[in-house]
Amino acid sequence: MAAICLHVFVSGRVQGVWFRQSTKEKSDALGLNGWVRNLSDGRVELKASGDELAVRQLEAWLGQGPELATVAEVDSKVVDPADIPMGFEVR
Repeated sequence: MAAICLHVFVSGRVQGVWFRQSTKEKSDALGLNGWVRNLSDGRVELKASGDELAVRQLEAWLGQGPELATVAEVDSKVVDPADIPMGFEVR
């Protein structure tokens, strides 16, 4: 399968609920590269790059998130994988 990169914004109750760390753990398990960070408006932003099936699995997981999260919306689009670090980091 081809590699893709998604730029994603997740809204809802997604800060202070281990969302970033859980996203890193899920991404590491799927073998993805990228990063995740909190935004000042309460959303979580991330870029994830790798095998399309693995990236889509992460995208599906983001719709639920970790146990304490309440996800309202996942807004994702395919982007150029420029500036993606090797491995997955919490910023």
